[in-house]
Amino acid sequence: MKRLMVSAGNFFFHWREILFPAIQVLLVFGFKPVPWFGEGSRDRADALGLLIILLGQALRAAVIGFAYIKRGGKDRAIHADDLVTGGLFAHCRNPLYDGNVLILVGLFVVHGSPWVLGLGTAFFLFAYLAITLAEENYLAGRFGAAYEEYRRRVPRFLINFRGLSKTLEGATFDWHKVIRKEYGSTFAWVTLLLLILLREARIRLDPASFPRQAAILAGAWLMALAGYAAARLLKKRGALGGHARHAAS
Repeated sequence: MKRLMVSAGNFFFHWREILFPAIQVLLVFGFKPVPWFGEGSRDRADALGLLIILLGQALRAAVIGFAYIKRGGKDRAIHADDLVTGGLFAHCRNPLYDGNVLILVGLFVVHGSPWVLGLGTAFFLFAYLAITLAEENYLAGRFGAAYEEYRRRVPRFLINFRGLSKTLEGATFDWHKVIRKEYGSTFAWVTLLLLILLREARIRLDPASFPRQAAILAGAWLMALAGYAAARLLKKRGALGGHARHAAS
């Protein structure tokens, strides 16, 4: 079973940049966005979903901002030059994946369909677990006893908050690095969120009110697009620091 999971993890890792967005789009547009507990609960579900999304993004930002991390593999395969154990990686071995799952669950909560929440959460939990097992297999082979000691000491997904304040004491948060590595993925989830809200508005609003709401959402997307373009331009000019193109995933 472990060998099968490792094989699945290598597959998901290789194709994640195509497969994962495709699954998200299929789920979001394949099911009608409906409130769980009647129309009056829609705004509360949207607020809860957005809160979960922001929590996930904040976690990713904290991980990237407080510790250097090179994720993304090499030639779309799992690869690591160094064993990263500093920053939040001293308290959780996979905090970036925790952040990813929170963002996805938040999007599914905003959508509202129990099918989307159930199927989407199950798929991405399985996919990230498989990727994690494949990465653990690789890291154990590459770093040997050092990784085994780290694996025994630090939880796989749960965050051990003991000593966290000491870890962050005197640490410098690098906003440039966060923007450099997160602008693309942030723009992606913002776009999907706005599309969900657009579908939701189309269903709940009358034909006279929908165009105004659609214009507001379109304006929000244009602002996100402008932010994406600005971050990309600054990155290409070297204004955000860094020299190599490394994607945090």
